[in-house]
Amino acid sequence: MTMRLSPRLLTAVTAVAALAFATAPSAPATADAARPDSGIAVSPQYDTAHVYVTPGAMDSFVSSWESTFGGTNTPQALVDVTPTPSLTKSELVLSPVGTLSVFDYQTPVPYPFGAERTGWLVQDLDRGVRKAEAAGATPVVTPFADPIGRDAIVQFPGGIDAQLYWHTKAPSYPPLASVPENRLYLPSSAVREFLRTYLAFTGGTVVSDDRHAPGAELGLPGTSYRRIRISSPFGGASVAVTDGHLPYPFGRESTGYAVTDLSATLAKARAAGATVLWGPFTSPQRDSAMVQFPGGYIAEIHDGGSRS
Repeated sequence: MTMRLSPRLLTAVTAVAALAFATAPSAPATADAARPDSGIAVSPQYDTAHVYVTPGAMDSFVSSWESTFGGTNTPQALVDVTPTPSLTKSELVLSPVGTLSVFDYQTPVPYPFGAERTGWLVQDLDRGVRKAEAAGATPVVTPFADPIGRDAIVQFPGGIDAQLYWHTKAPSYPPLASVPENRLYLPSSAVREFLRTYLAFTGGTVVSDDRHAPGAELGLPGTSYRRIRISSPFGGASVAVTDGHLPYPFGRESTGYAVTDLSATLAKARAAGATVLWGPFTSPQRDSAMVQFPGGYIAEIHDGGSRS
């Protein structure tokens, strides 16, 4: 694969060796990577939300995010991280509520990149792809090399894409203060196959399955929907089973983040240039809000004392 770097950013590549499009060692070097129950997974702090910002907005997004949640970031690098020629600014954000891989593409984004919601670090990429296929997922991008590792994209039933990645040199990130959750929206016809495949691949378990969750949680008061929450070595997931009749911005968020003080966090977000699109809303399960950060990234934020 061809790697394109601007001369002044050449030294930044090492700093972004944690890119979610990269790889991890076949024998993880960090203690938290050696989880006996994790199968192919490593640990949730290595599972990154993929954030594609509007061109030119990377700095404002990172500044707003870190002002809201805290954390640090790597220097920007200008790289090609797809199997066909492309160019993106890339930066890794390590925050207490989750790790983010941020991309500011300088060229059009090659298909199907941009549709994957997350990058999951796996102990062995080829084994991970085989396990995904055996579970019923479809490889939509077969393994390829990037500047610091290897990657693939798999799709779960219902059209849910996830990127698997492996680093040539093992990354080492601090543990998270709270583990984020993938927020997935599915039609009822896809739920059975999705759960079978997703649970088999991730080694996850269903924590709760409420077939009459209040629709007000999705901006639809007076209705109900099915809400399934999952825990796995790859982190949490919240599955909303709906008819697709959703008001904006529901379905546009890919990840939910837990905080200790929702009101204080929303105040920080507003002060840092983010917009509260919905909420805060109190339900029997949790208090939550939907927030859009500079660059267009929409996140669900909820109190960490979830009552689910």
